[in-house]
Amino acid sequence: MSSHIRRTMPLFPMGTVMKLTDLTARQIRYYEQHHLITPDRSDGNRRLYSLNDIDRLLEIKDLLDQGINMAGIKKILLKDESQDLQSVTKESGAKPKKEFTDEELRKLLRKELINAGRFNRSSGIDRRFFH
Repeated sequence: MSSHIRRTMPLFPMGTVMKLTDLTARQIRYYEQHHLITPDRSDGNRRLYSLNDIDRLLEIKDLLDQGINMAGIKKILLKDESQDLQSVTKESGAKPKKEFTDEELRKLLRKELINAGRFNRSSGIDRRFFH
């Protein structure tokens, strides 16, 4: 079993995480509401946390102890996530996806629809949205 799988496997219930992090259930749920952690749910809808979730909670706690507010913590942690994603795409050789403007998207859609009609084939676009 790879290290990544072990670290992301949801194993720990709320009570165990509270003991490991010295945070209250309310604090942990608050960080979840702010999308700083995303625990999995069991069949009975109970939160289950991974080792990565616990690391994230400890990181949040350390940042709060340093006097950083929630807005600052969000910026720091979300920036870290985007950098991690960029490094993964670079390592895998995948090109980062280009962000299109609304105008560029309309042009691409128009071109696709014209070409689909010209060659009498389906464009793969769900036509229910165009009626």
